[in-house]
Amino acid sequence: MGLFCQENTKWIERQEGILVALEHLEFLEEYREDNRIEAKRAQGGLPRSLWETYSAFANTLGGVILLGVAEDKGDGSLYSVPLFDPEELVEEFWSMVRDRSVVSVNLLREEDVQILKNGRNEVVAIFVPRAPAKDRPVYIGQDPYTGTYYRRGEGDYRCPRREVEAMLQDREALSKK
Repeated sequence: MGLFCQENTKWIERQEGILVALEHLEFLEEYREDNRIEAKRAQGGLPRSLWETYSAFANTLGGVILLGVAEDKGDGSLYSVPLFDPEELVEEFWSMVRDRSVVSVNLLREEDVQILKNGRNEVVAIFVPRAPAKDRPVYIGQDPYTGTYYRRGEGDYRCPRREVEAMLQDREALSKK
């Protein structure tokens, strides 16, 4: 069952047509990581790999990053884990996503980052839209050739140089219109 399954969520449609909001996570154990869902424990703070996933989602189809969620190694189901201070995680995330030395562009609006309940635990949900062509590639750090990622299945992969060049050329062509 996918994360964006209508019977499990309240739908809010963004202007870009991306369906994104969850009211609750009571069906969390039915979800699996895939090309639109990434679970991260985040019990020690924001994981560095969060930024690879942010880049990957932004450069492909978009998706949701769930902080305070782990994957069962047996069946791949997701479950929540306690976060020390979800509000602090959200503040740290906003500070970093606005920092151009961390990531090339902030694509998010306030409503794209939510603290949701799952039983006794809180989960931070970060809804990352697909970046418009004018903002791609979305990359981490200062170098688009080493910091651009794409999503395939449940993994984030570094973009080949030729793909990064194609995105840069598309962006350049759009800026001349």
